Amino acid sequence: MYIDLLQVYHQQLSTLEREIDELAVQLEEYELLQSIPGIGEKIAATILSEIGEIDRFNHPKKLVAFAGLDPSVFESGRFKSTKNHITKRGSARLRHMLFTAVRCSIRDSRKKKTTPETIARNKRLRSFYDLKREEGKPYKVAIIACANKLLHWIYAMLKTKTPFQETV
Repeated sequence: MYIDLLQVYHQQLSTLEREIDELAVQLEEYELLQSIPGIGEKIAATILSEIGEIDRFNHPKKLVAFAGLDPSVFESGRFKSTKNHITKRGSARLRHMLFTAVRCSIRDSRKKKTTPETIARNKRLRSFYDLKREEGKPYKVAIIACANKLLHWIYAMLKTKTPFQETV
């Protein structure tokens, strides 16, 4: 009984995933987002569905605030906090997908299977990540800074309708 129910759920889930893929392929922005190394089909579809129309945001910082990646400021009188967290007031799914996309982008991959040489999938983002780590930032702080930068790139790409250009 439970196995049959599980199989029905699995079949419905695969049908929904197929429909999402069919709808996403029709969008021009879907191809633009996939031009960024480290962003695949599912991540691109989720980011597009969470952002919606990019024209809703007239500045990239508003998109960053929508994602909840903007720093919270805790000050009172003369007290100024030294550790500020992100606000997390926006879309949790968008934040999670950006976090995943950054981790996929900075991950090393082999250039060829026959050589031990490795290169980063997204060289620009990896160099920014390495810079933050050299500054002494913890892992998650550097990842969130990269997610912020990635969201700025996504905003610019969707506004200008141009694909990602890797220049390092």
